[in-house]
Amino acid sequence: MYVRRMPRVPLSVLDLATVRAGHDSTDALRGTIETARAADDLGYARFWVAEHHNMPAVASTSPPVLMAAVAAHTSRIRVGSGGVMLPNHMPFVVAEQFALLEALYPDRVDLGIGRAPGTDQATAAALRGVSPHLTVEQFPDHLSTVLALLGDERIDPERTARLVATPAAGSYPQVWMLGSSTYGAQVAAALGLPFCYAYHFAMSADVGTALRLYRDGFRPSPRLTRPHVMVSASVIAAETTEEAQYLAGPSRIMALSLRTGRLGPIISPPDAAAVELSDLDRQTLAHLPGTQFAGTADEVVSGLRDLVERTGADELMLAGTVYDSATRRDSLKRIAAAWHADDPGPAVTGAGENGVPSATGTSEDEA
Repeated sequence: MYVRRMPRVPLSVLDLATVRAGHDSTDALRGTIETARAADDLGYARFWVAEHHNMPAVASTSPPVLMAAVAAHTSRIRVGSGGVMLPNHMPFVVAEQFALLEALYPDRVDLGIGRAPGTDQATAAALRGVSPHLTVEQFPDHLSTVLALLGDERIDPERTARLVATPAAGSYPQVWMLGSSTYGAQVAAALGLPFCYAYHFAMSADVGTALRLYRDGFRPSPRLTRPHVMVSASVIAAETTEEAQYLAGPSRIMALSLRTGRLGPIISPPDAAAVELSDLDRQTLAHLPGTQFAGTADEVVSGLRDLVERTGADELMLAGTVYDSATRRDSLKRIAAAWHADDPGPAVTGAGENGVPSATGTSEDEA
């Protein structure tokens, strides 16, 4: 049985550069950079940005571009993609982009790779064009190519046809496998990669199955000798439980809009509270919480600690849809203070064992 002493695992942040009603993409991107700077100051381990396309509420369409801006405005925190949707891109282009980011910001870059399109089928077709090389079926081969181009010596060098992602690499980005199913877990295990489970939108029983398959099937690699799991969760912390639930209103409406096709920018908490819901909407929302942990900082932290106990996570990544970046920053500040209140050790400052950042006080896994 998998047993774990209760650690103070590192916390990280996932951001979508959400566009709020009445504002534009520039405002959304500025908010993301401000949130990243706050996360850096608060001691969060990583700041990842997503890849979504053709969505009125999301300005984060190109992780490498946004990552460059975030890294330029921060000093310590690792910056990454949560993630690059590999079927949308040629592997050589991805490897070049992330090799360049790593050269600009050594030992601070994460390449999180996913298999989903990050959009609808029509938009995915527009992204990929008529190329026969960009298909989901080619994902395993393309992932191996990216790994080879980013210094993985296990991969046959003939795969890259004498291509180099950068002329003289001094270091390489950390490569993570992302997933919300058992597929990604098994790929990560086979390749010896750290694995991030997208629990913030995949709350099914698959999390237990996926993590068990990952740990049981893990094959050590030159960069990672044992399994390493990060689990994401959607959170909002406020002064009171009632205020947090009120601030979570926009996330619930966004979750509903994604299921019903009524897409739009993020609406304000008052507008969310005023939305007239049909009986079907209410039934849908009952199964779509939008935000998994909404309450005071202590309440949120209690939920996160329970999540760590249930999953054995080595790290947590905090997502959260709110109307404005000031609310997000306040939430992250409250959670960081409560998370570290009983163990005010130093913040994560760099790469730990096997290149994966670890926090002082983190205990070892036990069988």
